[in-house]
Amino acid sequence: MFGATDSAFRQLLCELGRPDIMFTEFINVQAIFSPDIKTVTQLLSYTPQEQPLIAQLWGLDPELFDAAADFIVRAGFQGIDINFGCPEKAVVKKGVGGALIDNPALAGKIIQSTLKGARNRLPVSVKTRLGYKTINTEPWFKFLLNFELAAISVHCRTAKAMSVGPTHWDEIAKIVQLKNKYNPKTLIIGNGDIFTRELAYQKIKETKVDGVMIGRGVFHDPWIFNSIQIPKTKTDKIAAWERHLAIYRTAWGKTKPIHPLKRFLKVYLKGFKGALTMRTGLMNSL
Repeated sequence: MFGATDSAFRQLLCELGRPDIMFTEFINVQAIFSPDIKTVTQLLSYTPQEQPLIAQLWGLDPELFDAAADFIVRAGFQGIDINFGCPEKAVVKKGVGGALIDNPALAGKIIQSTLKGARNRLPVSVKTRLGYKTINTEPWFKFLLNFELAAISVHCRTAKAMSVGPTHWDEIAKIVQLKNKYNPKTLIIGNGDIFTRELAYQKIKETKVDGVMIGRGVFHDPWIFNSIQIPKTKTDKIAAWERHLAIYRTAWGKTKPIHPLKRFLKVYLKGFKGALTMRTGLMNSL
C-alpha cells in the first residue's frame, strides 16, 4: 500500500508476526528509468530479513515493463507483481491500475512484456479486482488465465467500489473454478476485508483459494500475521510504536520526512485508557 508498507513497516512486521510473503509499495515503471530516482530508490529499498519480497509495478508502457522486469530480477527481488487493481481516482483517471480491467488489449501487452523481461527468472503475478465499474468476473479472469501467471490476487470488489460496501467472496469462489478448468497452475489469492486470522482461514475453507492477502487488516491489527494470537496490552502497543519509530529513523534518517508516521498512531495507540491523549500529544510533536 503506497505510503505505508515501506521497508521500515515491513521490518517491523517481521518482528511482530511475519507474513509468508510481502509486497513493495507500487512502483511506476516510468519512474524507474527517470533521471530523478530518489523516490524509486526508497520504494525499492529492502533488507534481507524482508525476503521473500515481491516488487509491485504499475504503468502504461509495455516496453518499460519489459525493462523494469529485468531491473527487478537484478535487484534481488523474489517476484514481480503487476497492479491492475488500484482504485485511486488519480490513478484510474490515467487509465492505469483498476482501469486496465476495461482495457484487456493493453493489459495483455503489459503482461506479455513483463513475462518477456522476467525470462522465467522470477514468477510474475497480477493484482486485480472483480471489474472496473461493474463485476466482470468470467470474461476478465478467463482472459488473465490465458497467461502463464504464477498467481492472481483478487480484491473482491470493483475498482469503482474502492474499499466501500459489500465484498463478493462468492465471485472469488467462481474464479477458483475457472482456474481449475483453464489453468490449474495459477494460484488464486483472495483479498478483501480480512481483519482476523480466523476469517482468513474461513475464507480459504469456503472458497478453496490458495491463500489470502491481507491489506488494510494489518492496520487494524499489526500482529495479525502472528500465529500466536494473544491480547495486546498497553505496554505492547506503545512498544510497537516506539520500535516502528526507531526502525524508520534508522532506515531513512533525514532522507525521508517523519510526518508519514502520523498515520500509524491510530494503529498502535488505541484501545487503552489515555490512548487519545497520547496520540494527540504525539501528533503535535511529529
